[in-house]
Amino acid sequence: MHHMSQMEMDGGSDRRRVEVNSHGGGALLRTRGSVLVIVMVTLLFTAFALIAFMEKASNDLLVEQRASQNRRLRIEAYSALETTLAVLEEFRTVGNGLHNPAEGWSDPLGFATYIPADDRTVEITFDDESGKISLPRASAVNLTNLFLNWGIVQTEAEDLADSLMGWMKPNHVYASAIVPDYGQGALPFEAPGRPLRSFHELAAIDKVREKFYDAEGRPNEYWRRFVAAVSLYDFPRPNINGARPDTLAALGLLDETQQANVTDYLKGSGNFMAQGPGFFRDVAQAQQIAGPSGDLGIFSTMISALSLNVTVREGGAEFRLATLIAPPNGATAVQTTATSQRTQASATGSQTAKQQSNRPNASQARAPAAAAAGQSANSRNLRYPFTLLEMRENAETSQQAPSATTLSAN
Repeated sequence: MHHMSQMEMDGGSDRRRVEVNSHGGGALLRTRGSVLVIVMVTLLFTAFALIAFMEKASNDLLVEQRASQNRRLRIEAYSALETTLAVLEEFRTVGNGLHNPAEGWSDPLGFATYIPADDRTVEITFDDESGKISLPRASAVNLTNLFLNWGIVQTEAEDLADSLMGWMKPNHVYASAIVPDYGQGALPFEAPGRPLRSFHELAAIDKVREKFYDAEGRPNEYWRRFVAAVSLYDFPRPNINGARPDTLAALGLLDETQQANVTDYLKGSGNFMAQGPGFFRDVAQAQQIAGPSGDLGIFSTMISALSLNVTVREGGAEFRLATLIAPPNGATAVQTTATSQRTQASATGSQTAKQQSNRPNASQARAPAAAAAGQSANSRNLRYPFTLLEMRENAETSQQAPSATTLSAN
């Protein structure tokens, strides 16, 4: 019995050892499981951080790649522009002026055997800005004729022209009974008394605003047609070789049939399809094509302002350069100051001789500096043949260009 008790005691001890070992193993397993979870969570966060870093690095590299590509295409665009201007100057010198791309410069890059670098393509389009109505030179009668050509009734056409002239001309005497009073608005202002510098000014002109914008204040079809027919630049005579139908109607008083005859002759279409695109060397020739009615004496046959659009493409990338140039004695930008500036200019110019004598050092210092600047400017004069009136990069270009040329690298 004593022996059995000893055996039982030994068995109980073994069971206790087994239980102890069992409990210790469970704790060890739980510890190992916790460490595994921590490691997995750490790896998960590391993977997320690595993915985020790779995405950011990829975006940064893509932005840098696009910026680098844009710089390359920009250089190509300006190279094509300078080549085109050189070709235009050659034709201008030989032909005593530029008339129309039909005289031989419709493909300036091909004429100069210009080859773009790499796998790029370069497209050149032209748009004769001087084929429009010069708004600084337009009269109330010209504008009324323009609106009548759109189908606007006589009284409304005259009111629109009157409002525009009142905005652009100082001391304008309104013909309509109701005179705009811009000083009584929620935001009082004064009509500038100078030609428009931006077509967005139309939104501020009485009566024009109601006609050229919709109920939500967005430009409508009348606004777009006005922009297509009118130029903000100053030139004395529009070019008959690039004249729009609205220009022919408003200034030359040509009907639709006569407008079609002139357009067909220039494009080489209709009855003139066999001869191909042409251009008028003198206004009398244009009058003969148009017919006896109307008067084209107000027109010229030479370009005063030419819009030149360069588009460079490489794969899916594109760079656009829009430039408006004027030949010698061509179009100019409006320089007239607004009405509110006259008082300041008058006050500035009324300084007395005594006030001037109180500042001798300033005037003496400016004179040598101005002389040096003039000498420096003369020494750096490149005798550039054209005046750059406007230059825009990656802006929307005109869709009404009369000619387009495309050149690809081989």
